[in-house]
Amino acid sequence: MEFAIGAIGTLLPKLLELLKEEYDLQKSVKKGIQFLVDELESMQAALNKVSEVPAEQVEEDVKIWTRAVREMSYEIEDKVYNFLVRASKGKDQQANAKSIKGFVRTCRNSLAKVKLRHKMAADVMDIKCRVMEAKKRRDRYNFDSIVRGNTNATTINPRIGALFKKSTELVGIEKAVDKLIDMLSVDAEDGDPKLVSVVGVGGLGKTTLAKTVFDKLKVRFQGTAFVSVGQNPDINRVFKDILYELDKQNHSTIHSMSLGSTQLIQLIQDLPDKKRYLIVIDDIWDTQWWETIRLALDQNCCGSRIITATRNLDVAKKAGNNVYHLDPLSDENSKKLFCTRIFGLEGTCPQNQPFDVPNKILQKCNGIPLAIITIASLLAGKPREEWSTVYDSIGFSYKDNGDAKNTARILSFSYYDMPPHLRTCLLYLSVFPEDYIIRKNILIRMWIAEGFVRTERVADLFDLGEKYFNELINRSMIQPVEIEGIKGLVDGCRVHDMVLGLIRSLAREENFITVFDHEYGASAQCSIRRLSIQNGDHNLEAVMNKMTHTRSLLAYSSGTLESVPSFQSFKALRVLNLEESGDPKSGLGDKLKHLGDLLQLRYLRLGGWSTGQLPEEIGNLKCLQIVDCERWRCDSFSHLPSSIGHLTHLLCLRFCSFVPDGIIRKLTSLQDLMIELAYNTNTNLLAELGNLRDLRMLNVHLGELDQRLVEASLVSLQNMHKLRHLSITAWRSSSLRWEAPGFVVPRQLRSLKLMKEVSLASLPTWINSSLLPNLCFLSVQVRSMDYRDMRVLGRLPELCCLHLYTRSLLFIYGGDGYFRKLRSCWFNSAGTVIFRRDMSGAPVMPSLEDIRFYVHPEELLKFHVHLGSQTVIGLDNIPLVEKIGITINEWDEGYMQALQALKNEAQIHPNNPTFSVGTYKFSPGYPYYSEVSGFLRPKFHQ
Repeated sequence: MEFAIGAIGTLLPKLLELLKEEYDLQKSVKKGIQFLVDELESMQAALNKVSEVPAEQVEEDVKIWTRAVREMSYEIEDKVYNFLVRASKGKDQQANAKSIKGFVRTCRNSLAKVKLRHKMAADVMDIKCRVMEAKKRRDRYNFDSIVRGNTNATTINPRIGALFKKSTELVGIEKAVDKLIDMLSVDAEDGDPKLVSVVGVGGLGKTTLAKTVFDKLKVRFQGTAFVSVGQNPDINRVFKDILYELDKQNHSTIHSMSLGSTQLIQLIQDLPDKKRYLIVIDDIWDTQWWETIRLALDQNCCGSRIITATRNLDVAKKAGNNVYHLDPLSDENSKKLFCTRIFGLEGTCPQNQPFDVPNKILQKCNGIPLAIITIASLLAGKPREEWSTVYDSIGFSYKDNGDAKNTARILSFSYYDMPPHLRTCLLYLSVFPEDYIIRKNILIRMWIAEGFVRTERVADLFDLGEKYFNELINRSMIQPVEIEGIKGLVDGCRVHDMVLGLIRSLAREENFITVFDHEYGASAQCSIRRLSIQNGDHNLEAVMNKMTHTRSLLAYSSGTLESVPSFQSFKALRVLNLEESGDPKSGLGDKLKHLGDLLQLRYLRLGGWSTGQLPEEIGNLKCLQIVDCERWRCDSFSHLPSSIGHLTHLLCLRFCSFVPDGIIRKLTSLQDLMIELAYNTNTNLLAELGNLRDLRMLNVHLGELDQRLVEASLVSLQNMHKLRHLSITAWRSSSLRWEAPGFVVPRQLRSLKLMKEVSLASLPTWINSSLLPNLCFLSVQVRSMDYRDMRVLGRLPELCCLHLYTRSLLFIYGGDGYFRKLRSCWFNSAGTVIFRRDMSGAPVMPSLEDIRFYVHPEELLKFHVHLGSQTVIGLDNIPLVEKIGITINEWDEGYMQALQALKNEAQIHPNNPTFSVGTYKFSPGYPYYSEVSGFLRPKFHQ
């Protein structure tokens, strides 16, 4: 059964909490609660058994029973949570009573608590009757006759970046890439943009092919865009994505603007018509959508190229006569892909491994890469002797030779092979729109708020959530997404549309999630438990009577909040995620006034524009764990309510605003903090950070610091022994004395970013392999460095990404295992960098794939120093380099000789890396901008 367990997993701990003496319940009520705990645990065991079996193998009467128990568990949980929240609120009010008025209030609250206990006693009796009835019905069914699924899945060690790339991007597409490039090389006869369509069934690798060609060709064009449409698109968002990708400088805020399709089409047509563009329109399902998109793209006639990818041959033909039919993988490439995923041996099957069962499986996969990698991921965690059992369990039908159905069957089997907690986490991904990049940290926070990540130690919640995330990647149920431009650091994921179709179907059938978009706008057959508003405008009044028990409200489409009623209507709301709150006219500010009424709220995320402020009543929300307003932009100066200091269970706070004194020191449970201190930095506030000893992530924006504030900052940082990610941004020539004697950062640190004008005179002694053994990402500005400092950085065992600013001449040598895991390296405004092998001939940075230089013109000329030799900076000593980029802050013909020398060096490199040159106008006063999100895609010159 797809999601049979319902809310029992989160309900049982709360029932046990009711047995505590502090709630002063009668003995008879406690006995009733203990009875409920025992029976619900028994039901949970039965439901676990059912949940491991595909729906088609479950008797209809069992399905009916499981759905009834699921709905009952939701209703019981609502009642229990309501009691706990109101009892806790009354206790807090009573504790604060010191005056006569307080005494009167205490008496009134005591009477209210008596009424609350009586109501809880009545609720327990009612619940007990319903549970007993469910027990009788269960006894009439023979649950032991249900065939149990295989539950011996083994956790696979993460092989996120390189493995995913080898498995899905490189195998068997070389000829397809060459053919598509050849088709694009021929100019259009009528002068219109050259357009080629890639067509093939789902999971065949159309997006991978288009992306590979896009990466190879983009350096030849002056503007590029890779945009996904999807099955039920928000066409305005598609147009905005195109505008943003083609011209980020002039359309950086386009997504927050309320514009219609006609206006957006006109803006695209008004783009400079003398530029050559490369545009990929991926995942088009319907000819109607393509015709609308094409209206915006047909005006350019300067040699632009457009690639479309679709499953629909009619769409491909409508797009033009240049259609490329992507074929399934050959038997040889299918076997290579399978072996790479299973054995990790570059597609080679070990000699002692018989291949009879895999051959049968590959025959049924019909060369569909998604099917192959999914079943390979499933088998990778199982002993070889169990493979035959897995093959028999999949149950391929010889009568059904449809590729899509076979792939869906494989995906379904992999889904049921997962443990219940992973199935729940995967189903939850259906709340996100199609082709949406789901940020890892946001997703984990939502899982925690929903109760899907549970552990006795609150401090372990985020680590456990990250483990779940990696397990879903290992099973190929989600696709990892790296931070833009940074190799090796997975920041999020995507859900393949075939997987999304599966989990949406399962979630909808079990009333786990209700999605409102163009397809499902009217589908709400029973109470809506979780509502995700995705595309288009929806009138929610038609389903308001089904939303009284809604526990999650998520909006990913702008312009929908006008139809959302007052938050007072959502008494059971646990998760409120308004990713797109539209513009100030949306009325969000008025709705926020009632935020304090959502007593069960655990998760609050706001994005977009608003005229409102967070109300002081937010301090009433004792269950609140996550407050994420990082993307919330107000048209007036905002401040953090002082009452937020009452939320002692808060785990995450991300808010760019004024912070009153005395708040931060109270939030001792915080594990994730992003805050703006530029306008109110003082010794007390910075010292308060030292109380947050459980912090895992700290992102702080500082203003101008004097010596007192510097010392307060350093002391606070040394108290954060659990810190994993640290980002410090400072302005107005401020600096931190990172070289202070005895100063060290936490040993567990994985990411360190010192941005804007946080500059170091020399490399601090605490940056070394013994004190930072887990550091993966480092972004620093060091005024003076030499080759010995680079060797210190090279010894960091886990370093995979380095952003370094220095004006020193750097010689970087190979050998001795230096930089063994480094995959991405950016030198910002750097002096000359020269790569040299050591006496043993070992390569430099043996894993490096992406290297970029952001330099001033005078520094660029230093590259000219070795023009008389065969190589300039020694790129041939970096064996795996794929991308080389150099960006300068102004353009002049005098630099062409140095640039040409670098280009020549790249062209003779055996790995044939791409080479790009661009210009970037540095902001006055902030010439050394090194924030990851701040790097702009350069304007390429031929």
